[in-house]
Amino acid sequence: MSKKIKPYQGAAGGWGALASTTRFVLGSKKPAANIRNLLRANQVKGFDCPGCAWGDEQGKHFSFCENGAKAISWEATRHQVTPAFFRQHPVSQLRQQSDYFLEYQGRIEQPMYLNRETDHYEPISWHDAFALISQHLNRLEHPDQLELYTSGRASNEAAYLYQLFGRSVGTNNFPDCSNLCHEASGVALSRAIGVGKGTVTLQDFDRADAIFVFGQNPGTNHPRMLHSLRNASRRGAAIVSVNNLKERGLERFADPQSPAEMLTTKDSTISSLYLCPRLGGDMALVRGMVKLLLEWDAEATRRNEPGLLDRAFIAEHTQGLEDYIAIVAATPWQQIEQQSGLSRNEIEQAAKVYASAGRVICTWAMGITQHKHSVATIREITNLQLLRGQLGKPGAGLCPVRGHSNVQGNRTVGINEQPASEFIDRLEAHFKTPMPRQPGHNAVAAIQAMLDGKSKVFIALGGNIAAAAPDTHVTAEALANCDLTVQISTKLNRSHLMAGREALILPCLGRTEADVQAGGPQFITVEDSFSMVHASQGVGKPNSPHQRSETAIIAGMAQATLGDKPVNWLDLADDYNRIREHIAATLPGFENVNERLQQPGGFYLGNSAADYHWQTASGKANFSAEALPEQLLPASAEGEPVSVLQTLRSHDQYNTTIYGMNDRYRGVYGQRMVLFMHTDEMRRRGLHEGDEVEIISLWHDGAERRVGGFKVVAYDIPDGNVAAYYPETNPLVPLHSTGDDSHTPTSKSIAVLIRRQASQRIV
Repeated sequence: MSKKIKPYQGAAGGWGALASTTRFVLGSKKPAANIRNLLRANQVKGFDCPGCAWGDEQGKHFSFCENGAKAISWEATRHQVTPAFFRQHPVSQLRQQSDYFLEYQGRIEQPMYLNRETDHYEPISWHDAFALISQHLNRLEHPDQLELYTSGRASNEAAYLYQLFGRSVGTNNFPDCSNLCHEASGVALSRAIGVGKGTVTLQDFDRADAIFVFGQNPGTNHPRMLHSLRNASRRGAAIVSVNNLKERGLERFADPQSPAEMLTTKDSTISSLYLCPRLGGDMALVRGMVKLLLEWDAEATRRNEPGLLDRAFIAEHTQGLEDYIAIVAATPWQQIEQQSGLSRNEIEQAAKVYASAGRVICTWAMGITQHKHSVATIREITNLQLLRGQLGKPGAGLCPVRGHSNVQGNRTVGINEQPASEFIDRLEAHFKTPMPRQPGHNAVAAIQAMLDGKSKVFIALGGNIAAAAPDTHVTAEALANCDLTVQISTKLNRSHLMAGREALILPCLGRTEADVQAGGPQFITVEDSFSMVHASQGVGKPNSPHQRSETAIIAGMAQATLGDKPVNWLDLADDYNRIREHIAATLPGFENVNERLQQPGGFYLGNSAADYHWQTASGKANFSAEALPEQLLPASAEGEPVSVLQTLRSHDQYNTTIYGMNDRYRGVYGQRMVLFMHTDEMRRRGLHEGDEVEIISLWHDGAERRVGGFKVVAYDIPDGNVAAYYPETNPLVPLHSTGDDSHTPTSKSIAVLIRRQASQRIV
């Protein structure tokens, strides 16, 4: 494919999305099967799309998007990675290949063991693989030498069994993909409103008067959200997009399922106001909005007019308002404008939209959560909503939009390195066995523990930690330092090549495939971003008879390691209803789960904050009073200008899975090694589009973090901010550059130097 930069003129969706979907369906080499799969995606008696966590609209005949179609076709491919492939390709050679090449080879066909002497993966039986895992686990000096990583695509049943396995071994070490992305949302919301989830339902988007979209690119990362935004915009709701890059999906959208929009030039305007703050400047923007709201409320009070604040809600349901008002008053406009990169007039436009709306939803994603002050930023957004009582009423609330389709469900069923004591109490009472209570490792702590030799065995239930985690070379060294690494996977990825002294790849079924156990055909459950739990049942023929379900693999490991303690693991794997009975007995909200799952669309878990039941220490919703950061990042280093880098996905990518080399909406084709930069910064640095540069990150540990071969691309992005794709730029993210209280890598705020490829200083 030729490499080119060609600005995209169309709306998001439309014919471009339809053409892309068709190309991926045909490229799977199973077009008929994948067309049938697409018709069953997100349907009752079908499977939940293995892509994003956006909720399902009931009653739609077609309920998939372009990137969902990519995920389904990518999984349901005819290609296979067989023992013959591994005989042909030594691991050292595969390490030199791109992530796209690795995953494009297809589905892993049978269990494989890494032979260090030959540098090749070789076939191993399931029995011998489980025996090897058991040997390693039973000779650990302490259970906390085990790390159990999870991907958000694991089902509730697999995740629940996984946490039970780990806690039965004796550890709370559950590093999770959410540690790398949305951890700040859970921390901030738990402190503010007592529950780490969003308070809205999908139907609330049909009732909102205004929707504020912070730090999101739904056109690529959760395209079905565009349908909700399109419908809201068409009925007159104001949509304010706050994103430092201009993203096509937040500007215009043509619904591929709408004949009127496909057969005419008619499309839908999404944003009525689009603000582009500097990276990390969202908190300052919201602080400015609050400052104006308080001024306008005071003016209304002086005129004996109704104020803007919901004083009855504040008095009955909140605490900490006085301290918050004091910190807002003490924040000067100069700091707000400088840090946000926005003028007072721009901030006033957003505040007027907010003030005039009766019902407001604030929604956000990783553009908010991957900064040092992410928790404080989300608390500030929550403060804004508390001021006007914008929680617990139809069309209003807080909405973190999660990534993978069950990352929220994983947490709900117990994948948490800091479990609540009440949850451990219930597990102990139900299973009649002691469970560990000390906090375990999150993702960053797990990598450090492996690096230090304190953790010996790493088991990954899905995911691709070598490509997802920060500080790529450090992460690779940590994995290589383990006695055993085990990857439960559908496809070949980078983590299989950054292996421990002994290593296993265990191939599992995909979400789209029929799962038949001794008890007959099985279904799994997932939870979306709106706390809806629903069934998912694959329909396709498995890619290989050697592949097993995630649940069966976990049960096999557990049975080999623990025998029948505290349960008969293999019995649970035979019939997932039995797993769900244990879930019902130990998790509030899941009572009679098997019966409730029979209703179309599943059931709503509920949200305590939406019901004004504040599970906080104070028993109320808490305002937070935090000053803005003194400084986001240094402006220069020894006289050399510093830029702020954010990592991001291309349109042909979902998390670490790279479907292709295009980023259509940003006008990039056939390549990924690009650096988006404002034209003014290019001019100051003497750069032209297409010039090749290297990027060096700044951190206080003295380690050199450098990547090269990136071509400069002019883009509508704030001056001083730059952007590039991950995992190519993950080597620049220091392992211990993490968010306050969230420990999430700061992948959206990396201080970098930019130099010509020949290492000549750019002036």
